[in-house]
Amino acid sequence: MSNMPPLNGITVVSLEHAIAAPLCTRQLAELGARVIKVERRNSGDFARHYDDRVLGQSSHFVWTNRSKRSLTLDLKHKDSGQILERLLESSDVLVQNLAPGATRKMGLDFEQLSKQYEKLIVCNISGYGPAGPYEYKKAYDLLVQAEAGFLSITGTENEMVKSGISIADIAAGMQAQTAILAALIQRSKTSKGSNIDISMLEAMVEWMGFPLNYAYDGASTPERTGSDHASIYPYGAFVTRDRESHHAGSTERARVDSILRERTRATRSYNRPKICQECLSFIQPRST
Repeated sequence: MSNMPPLNGITVVSLEHAIAAPLCTRQLAELGARVIKVERRNSGDFARHYDDRVLGQSSHFVWTNRSKRSLTLDLKHKDSGQILERLLESSDVLVQNLAPGATRKMGLDFEQLSKQYEKLIVCNISGYGPAGPYEYKKAYDLLVQAEAGFLSITGTENEMVKSGISIADIAAGMQAQTAILAALIQRSKTSKGSNIDISMLEAMVEWMGFPLNYAYDGASTPERTGSDHASIYPYGAFVTRDRESHHAGSTERARVDSILRERTRATRSYNRPKICQECLSFIQPRST
């Protein structure tokens, strides 16, 4: 069996910063691709400066940028185009998450590049996609979480809570990676490159599939229930005899079967107070 990684021989050039595009290309790098990260001169990727928790380096930057090569380039300089041309001549994929419209102005959009590089795959990651009223609007993870409705289902009855990690960026980065892998397979059949547009908002809407379907046909939206689940019960934190948290799930039938034996899955979430007390009487006397 060969130990050669699946993307061995694939070269990716990425005009990237922050999280979404760097996470996408880091995953490609760890699948064996040669990733060349292009950063702005002097300051570099601004994610380098989020904190200094990893031996003086930013935790976000270390997380999303291992396994890559890097160079700095002033994309506004008149000679930068020549340098990028040399890179793209031997590249398979171009990834970018620059400001909306920036690559088009520099002649680095798919429409212009495909004339010279027929097999090049171009992946654009933005906040809201290449069309519509928000096309040129800058996006931030918290803003997209709110716009996608994520904050409406996370937290407690009294307080909305954002995710503790950048899930809109992560969602977009993961979708971009998947789309690039599919485009590489397609190119192996057609010998032609392709254009990919990934937006943070659309990626988050996909992640919101459960609550959107839960509210189907005008039904009520999921309640914010803290560490509990909006529709599955028991599913949450219960304190045990040694005061540690035990997370009980509806699938842990061996431990709570005596409580749930006569209750159907459809009615559990509507009898939370009573089931909670029964679960506590079963769990609290026991150690974690």
